[in-house]
Amino acid sequence: MTAQRADGAMRDTRASRITSVDALRGFSLLGILLVNIAFLASGYRMAGMAEPAFHSSLDWGVRWSVTLLLENKFYLLFSFLFGYSFTLQLDSAVRRRMPFTPMFLRRVAGLFVIGLVHAVLLFPGDILTTYAGVGLALLLLRKLSPKNAVMLAVVLTSLLALGFVFLAGLAALGLDTAGTVSHGVAEAIKSDQSLAGSAVDIVSEHVRKLSLIVVLRLLFQGPAVLAAALIGLAVGKLGLLRDPSAHTKALRRLQWAGFTVGLAGAAVYTMSAWNGTVHKFLGEALDLVTAPLLAAAYAATFLRVLPHVPRLASALAAPGRMALSNYLAQSLICGLIFTGYGLALVDRVSPPVEVLIALVIFAAQVVYSRWWLRGHRYGPVEWLLRYLTYWSRPGRIAGAAPAVQSPAQP
Repeated sequence: MTAQRADGAMRDTRASRITSVDALRGFSLLGILLVNIAFLASGYRMAGMAEPAFHSSLDWGVRWSVTLLLENKFYLLFSFLFGYSFTLQLDSAVRRRMPFTPMFLRRVAGLFVIGLVHAVLLFPGDILTTYAGVGLALLLLRKLSPKNAVMLAVVLTSLLALGFVFLAGLAALGLDTAGTVSHGVAEAIKSDQSLAGSAVDIVSEHVRKLSLIVVLRLLFQGPAVLAAALIGLAVGKLGLLRDPSAHTKALRRLQWAGFTVGLAGAAVYTMSAWNGTVHKFLGEALDLVTAPLLAAAYAATFLRVLPHVPRLASALAAPGRMALSNYLAQSLICGLIFTGYGLALVDRVSPPVEVLIALVIFAAQVVYSRWWLRGHRYGPVEWLLRYLTYWSRPGRIAGAAPAVQSPAQP
């Protein structure tokens, strides 16, 4: 092979790898939206309850399906990609001989501010602030070997699972740490009234919710996100996504484990999610251990199928390249539909219609993202974050693709 052909083959391989990672991020973005829209559309769901106005077999079928197949899986997949992208950013800084630590500190600071604004104005379930904290942890742990990174992830996940078992024990003794049912109903009604009100009412409700869940974020969601990001860190250091086709046997094993053990754990979690505090905590404990397997099975299946459907890969890669902008836009669009910012349809839309709305939103984002990227290298919020990271104006017009695509992701 001539040097010119070799160089072309390397570019093709690199472009294929970038496309597959971006497409996986786009796929995950869809899963995140299908889960989040229920919480954006209902004060009852934010209070941990089903919407009482929708109790048909179809309504419950959709709730169970989303809980079984999507809930707690796709945010882990995004967290994995966050850790993986961290290694790309680190490698890029080394190649360019740029000081990585101050740049990355500016990046996580920008991510935290964007996430805080998102949480206050649009969605208190924001995960960007959590990513900012996890980013700091990755910065401190960046010299971990892949083996030690995986071991630490396993330890964190195990401790979290034991924490939920402990909460289940407290609940069994009568210490209902989740609150009573009546309190939950009152909470949901109050939330609905605020979300359907003025902008001041909506922001006040979001701030109130943040004050209630901040401890849970620190003690439970943060370590879970960090564990998944550490797996991404290990995979990035080993270069396992440079050529997924070279790891077919490992991908098959992930599929077998995820679609057996992972799906079984998800089934138990789904049955327990709507069945009392004790069962719910025990289901959460099991799901913490098995959900990563199911998320890995989704990723493995996606990476194996993707080369055979290049049009799908291209369609999903576009929203994946500007996932941060699309993640925030999803909350904005849902806010205009469900809260007093717009139509105020909070708790007036059934679960099946919520799913339909989510699919329409994502389809529109695919079209918009492809249009935007024809004239821009980065999404609008990605552009802002890169400006804060490098403290210089990023290129606007899409030209030659950068050597490494490492956009921030929700």
